[in-house]
Amino acid sequence: MTTVSTPARAPRLLDHLPESVLGMKPDPDALYEGFTAWAEARGLPLYPHQDEAVMELVSGSHVILATPTGSGKSLVAMAAHFAALAAHRNARGGRTFYTAPLKALVSEKFFSLVEAFGSENVGMMTGDSSVNPGAPIICCTAEILANIALRDGAEADAAQVVMDEFHFYADPQRGWAWQVPLLELPRTQFILMSATLGDTSLFVDDLTERTGRPVAEVTSAERPIPLTFSYVVDPLNEVIDELVQTHRAPVYVVHFTQKDAIDRAQSLLSTTVATKAEKEAIVAELGDFRFGTGFGRTLSKFLRHGVGVHHAGMLPKYRRVVERLTQAGLLKVVCGTDTLGVGINVPIRTVLMTSLVKFDGERMRHLTAREFHQIAGRAGRAGYDTLGEVLVMAPEHVIENRKLLAKAGDDPKKLKKIVRKKAPQGAVNWTDATFERLRDADPEPLTSHFTVSHSMVLNVLARGVEDRFTGRPAQDPIAAMRHLLLANHDTEAQRAQHVRQVFRIYRSLRVAGIVEKYRETDPTHPRGERSAVRLVVDLPRDFALNQPLSPFALAALDLLDVDSPTHALDVVSVLEATLSDPRQVLVAQQHKARGEAIGAMKAEGIEYDERMELLETVTWPKPLEDLLEPAFVQYKRTNPWVADAELSPKSVVRDMLESAMTFTEFVSTYGLERTEGVVLRYLADAYRAIRQTVSEEHRTEDVHEVTEWLGEVVRGTDSSLLDEWERLSNPVDDDADGVGGDGPLSGTAESEPVRPVTGNVRAFRRLVRNAMFRRVELAAQERYEPLGALDGASGWDADAWGDALDPLFEAQGDDAIGYGAAARSSALVQIHESGTLPDGTTVAPGTWFVRQVLDDADGDHDWAISAVVDHAASDEAGEVVLRVVGVGPM
Repeated sequence: MTTVSTPARAPRLLDHLPESVLGMKPDPDALYEGFTAWAEARGLPLYPHQDEAVMELVSGSHVILATPTGSGKSLVAMAAHFAALAAHRNARGGRTFYTAPLKALVSEKFFSLVEAFGSENVGMMTGDSSVNPGAPIICCTAEILANIALRDGAEADAAQVVMDEFHFYADPQRGWAWQVPLLELPRTQFILMSATLGDTSLFVDDLTERTGRPVAEVTSAERPIPLTFSYVVDPLNEVIDELVQTHRAPVYVVHFTQKDAIDRAQSLLSTTVATKAEKEAIVAELGDFRFGTGFGRTLSKFLRHGVGVHHAGMLPKYRRVVERLTQAGLLKVVCGTDTLGVGINVPIRTVLMTSLVKFDGERMRHLTAREFHQIAGRAGRAGYDTLGEVLVMAPEHVIENRKLLAKAGDDPKKLKKIVRKKAPQGAVNWTDATFERLRDADPEPLTSHFTVSHSMVLNVLARGVEDRFTGRPAQDPIAAMRHLLLANHDTEAQRAQHVRQVFRIYRSLRVAGIVEKYRETDPTHPRGERSAVRLVVDLPRDFALNQPLSPFALAALDLLDVDSPTHALDVVSVLEATLSDPRQVLVAQQHKARGEAIGAMKAEGIEYDERMELLETVTWPKPLEDLLEPAFVQYKRTNPWVADAELSPKSVVRDMLESAMTFTEFVSTYGLERTEGVVLRYLADAYRAIRQTVSEEHRTEDVHEVTEWLGEVVRGTDSSLLDEWERLSNPVDDDADGVGGDGPLSGTAESEPVRPVTGNVRAFRRLVRNAMFRRVELAAQERYEPLGALDGASGWDADAWGDALDPLFEAQGDDAIGYGAAARSSALVQIHESGTLPDGTTVAPGTWFVRQVLDDADGDHDWAISAVVDHAASDEAGEVVLRVVGVGPM
């Protein structure tokens, strides 16, 4: 018998934990030796600053790690969790938390920690996902930890907190979440990490005073890969060509809009970026990677030329393929936005910044020193480069003037004739002095942005209730709130504003009957009692940890009529109103709606001034707004913790359903090719919401069908957004074999077999209904040319459609065919999957017979479009393939 040996699994970090001794504090030396042994075995010997940080944290000190990008902060974080887990095993410590600003970073860290410590020891909470929440190691967004700290205060089960990207402390909208744990967790060991912290004396003093624990500042201006900085006045494409030819690639060309990044990549198609052999290597590595229509075709063209594009508006699978090709050394130039400053995985030799000015949502301004260094820090690849370069381009008008001067040479006459170009009027300019200031400046001091909200106040008030989960005695919520208001890092004037805001919130909670004022015994008080405040209602334990409006969505569903023909669409609209706005999509919908409105108003002869006034009222579609807005106002009166959230009716999923559009058609209709990733993320959020929120009463067959269809739309476009979410419900098996293989893009989701479009019957049935209704919509508008384009191959060209439908329009008028809610009724669609029909038609194997009854003006319902759906052809095409076999009276 032949014996096949299985390679031994590499030791996990978990295996290096020192032997636990119940009730004993882990030996710092044993922790240090165990961790460093693992790191050495993984080929990761510690840099001096890492070594210092690890020694400090195993000894119990707070650590503020302010070291450059690429200096190994993640390894220090791993050591922190290692030490905390050892203490947890000895029953001398609570849980350890890792926090990050982005769900994607939290998820990435979750899988990394599962690999190191085993799935039983690691959990995750991000607001819409909760996996193994009782684990000793928790990965979460900063807001999740902040809400736990508000709810439990010093009693929170958080022995240690690792806060990554701590410079988000200064974020005006989200900075409160980085500050609250520092204020509320005095028994917790903190590890604060960022490449751009600036002056950290505030945090050193504050943590020392609050916790009595020493604080170790580990700072190192010396990068493992040193950087050089240059200001460049040559034309951009010439600079890129020189960097490529002198082996200083990969080059990340940084722009501050997605459009500029794509335009730059387009301009490079006329230059030689890669040799013929290098292009062939790219093609070989891409293999059978599937590029979709729209931006997919554009990206494919860029990549095959040797140029990548990377920005947040792209589909995740496209960003990953750019990252993988760059990691493999196959892409010499990547054009992208400044999102690379938030930890994306693109290895870069040279960073080339096209500007020092960006739009921050309100105005154009210079980069801050922190932003500049976050971006610049991505240059230089550990293990590859001995040097990283940061180049900053001069403004275009400066470069143009230099070209004119060079062309004129020393000729006085030519020099005199030169008309120097100026910066565009109103533009924010930058110069070499701007560059030098940013290059030499330390990151600005982190400024406090504490805020007070209803959910914050309610979380603190919940401390006045004995915790039925832990049995811990109640805390004094008034004292806790006073501490938050007086101990935060804001100015005195700002603290006074917070106090006034708390009183406003308190009054609203009393009016709503959520809290009450009462007298309690207090022997220390002159009167023997004092005023106190307590919650009247029993708040759900995790009310502030999940989507704040999900409970409202669940309640609002009861306003819907289950028997309504639009019930499934209305369920979608309720959920869409509670989701975050995909701003680019809504703006595009509004633009299209206003264009159509102008056309209609011109046709009606409305004067220009009145048209412009009326146009202000035209916005993106907001179905059920009149029903949901008053309901939300009423809901807030009894559920004031949602007072800080905003309801936002919109129609993205519903628009796709009502117009029977595919993802590609939706993107094309609204010109969203450059931001299709935004569309897909929204659809994935909508799918998760409908999966998690809809009650059984409202899960009709139509709703099930819509849910399955939406899941297939997301998976068919880019499966990663749902695959990862569903994978979280079943964390990776510690002993499972890793993904192997040497094929193109090995181990990626793109190389896995794609489920046939007919594989999910419910979803495919919805796709068929959409395809049939698309023909109804076009027929109702007598748009025979598009119908001919759809069905000309099966003999139904524009003339055939016209000949078939003209009798109906002649008999019943221009509105003979309806395409509103009644026309979309599932009762008007007959899908026969097998057998013989009453008229003798036999459904062949591998096909469906479909009859779409028309909602005619007379209400006779005696006209229909009939078609045969070919399953094999649909699977091959990845979409519904049908053949129209009849249009006319039944």
